[in-house]
Amino acid sequence: MRHFLTLLDLTPTELHHLINRAIELKQLLVKGDRPPLFQHQVMGMVFEKSSTRTRVSFETAMAQGGGHAIFLSPRDTQFGRGEPLEDSARVVSSMVDIIMIRTFGHEKLVEFARASQVPVINALTDEYHPCQLLADMQTYVEHRGSIKGKTVTWVGDGNNMCHSYINAARQFDFHLNVACPKGYEPDAAIVEANKDRVSIFYTCEEAVQNSNLVVTDVWASMGQEEEQKAREVAFKDFQVSRALLDQAADDVLFMHCLPAHRGEEISEDLLEDPRSVVWAEAENRLHAQKALIELLLRESKSNR
Repeated sequence: MRHFLTLLDLTPTELHHLINRAIELKQLLVKGDRPPLFQHQVMGMVFEKSSTRTRVSFETAMAQGGGHAIFLSPRDTQFGRGEPLEDSARVVSSMVDIIMIRTFGHEKLVEFARASQVPVINALTDEYHPCQLLADMQTYVEHRGSIKGKTVTWVGDGNNMCHSYINAARQFDFHLNVACPKGYEPDAAIVEANKDRVSIFYTCEEAVQNSNLVVTDVWASMGQEEEQKAREVAFKDFQVSRALLDQAADDVLFMHCLPAHRGEEISEDLLEDPRSVVWAEAENRLHAQKALIELLLRESKSNR
């Protein structure tokens, strides 16, 4: 069974085709054309972490494609009452056509996928957020063309988004600069596996030089709220502002996976800067995930 747990689960060629298909589906939607891609098919959506963009984009994708999505919360199901993951995976996957999971530990997702009879999509774990990268890459292609050979700078924590950007550097063939405070670097093993494509910096100013894309995220991710005060101190020099973008390449774009904390990881006015494509990036979650679901369901059907 084909799953999408990280960007490495698809080949570079498949990823490029997926991005092009996402752009095509977006154009069709603008014209009022909603092809029945998922007619009579059902997605199970497992949320152990709350979300706005993830839930709306997946649920809308299924509805626009003629399918249906079921929201599954730990508060309302056996997911939160101790049923073994393997048991839940076997039961749920026997009733639906595809499953997306937004959870904490990545190993829980891997364990669930091993027992699933249908494709499983990583809608975010503490280690990776590959669906966001599909939307980000689609957004870059729409505004600037191919990202191959470009320089991307990640500013902030070496978190799940940073790890997925490292995987994206490998799959989409660009160089990634990571600007972070000491002690907040991305996972050393992930960096080592991609050391020819990743450079670590401890100041934003060094990292953004000649960058074609600058990306950031909140200083304290979900589950790290108790670290907020300490992180405010550690990350005070890692804010992306208009002045910082001025030091990057002339064609630089700015992205943020949202929600954004104005005055913390970004300046108050940054989202209104013409170089910011954050709103297009957010919308593209819908189109990129629609293309992903189509790909996985097509392969699942051909393998049965």
